[in-house]
Amino acid sequence: MFDFNNHKKVAILFSGGPAPSANAVISSVALSFINAKVPIIGFFFGFEFLENYDHKNRYSLSPGVHYQVLDAAISRIRNRRGVFLKTSRANPGRLIQASQDLQDPEKNRKLLHILQALDSLDVGCLITIGGDDTLKTANFLSRLGLPVIHIPKTIDNDYFGIAWTFGYWSSVQACQEALLNLKADAESTSSYFIVELMGRKAGWLTYAAGIAGEAVMMISIEDIDDEVLDIERLAGRIVDTILLREKNDKYYGVICVAEGLADRLPEKCRPTEKDRHGNVILGAAEVGRILRDAAEAAYQERTGRRKKIIFKQIGYETRNALPISFDVVMASMLGFGAYKLYKNRQYDCMVSVSDNFSIVGVPFEQLIDPLTLRTRLRNVPRGSDFFELKEALSYKLSD
Repeated sequence: MFDFNNHKKVAILFSGGPAPSANAVISSVALSFINAKVPIIGFFFGFEFLENYDHKNRYSLSPGVHYQVLDAAISRIRNRRGVFLKTSRANPGRLIQASQDLQDPEKNRKLLHILQALDSLDVGCLITIGGDDTLKTANFLSRLGLPVIHIPKTIDNDYFGIAWTFGYWSSVQACQEALLNLKADAESTSSYFIVELMGRKAGWLTYAAGIAGEAVMMISIEDIDDEVLDIERLAGRIVDTILLREKNDKYYGVICVAEGLADRLPEKCRPTEKDRHGNVILGAAEVGRILRDAAEAAYQERTGRRKKIIFKQIGYETRNALPISFDVVMASMLGFGAYKLYKNRQYDCMVSVSDNFSIVGVPFEQLIDPLTLRTRLRNVPRGSDFFELKEALSYKLSD
């Protein structure tokens, strides 16, 4: 249907939530292709415009409005906050649940729009930057015949196939600074903070931020055995920690919980609010507030006293934090890696790195479940050294 092999241009887009060092990736990708004399364009707002392309109804894509031809000036954005190409959560592969769906005209319509748009612009390879939904879409497009290279992005660091995603440690740094400020406030007022951090499916961010920010307790999905979260039991564990510290004359502390716990809440408490692309907004459930209320009630019941416990969410501010040098270098390496895979015609792969930032291409087939077509996610394994470190630094009797 399309002959992308004869097209001369490369395109890049960024999809999903922002992450520190997003612009280092974009800059590195663009400069690598520009230096190789390969024309490159960047699409604005992820798949937003591409999925709505309709050549029959004369819905066209215009430079400066829907995309930008990238040039050497892109080098100036390497350390800039935000996402130069903008982003959205448009998910054109949402209806694809099985391989046969890729041939269903109703379910693959938006994917075909993307192929038509790229074909019209002489684009022969697409480089996607994004999370698990973006990776799924990249895989769908590759199976429909488009050469695709994917760069993993998530501050949750739950990507299979790479040890550290760009922006993760910058987000940890931003959380650490906020948590240390809250700890000082808690100590000054003899109170507690329950801080809800990002982390939809894994505890990497919650654990690392809690360790760096001297939290007294860190709770994520990996700590929960039951399919439905027992709020009262978990609140009891929180009160156990508070009372244990009081025996050592410690009347303050910060407790970190991951927003992903909202997925285990009882049905009546689960989040229902969605963004305009149909994604459930986990933060809307305010699982930290639910645990705060339960912990306050449990503390009063057990002691006859009231304890000041404050709920706080730290989320969006960590996604656009000033990137630390490690993430700038990591992001730049991944961006260059996309060009290297392209040069070697190593399509349908995700860019990753091994020791000492050596570039590795991980085939989509190693990252996607062949039956469900869902991406494989990476939790913090119980019993791993990182999990045990989190445990060792929790429930402290002294700071």
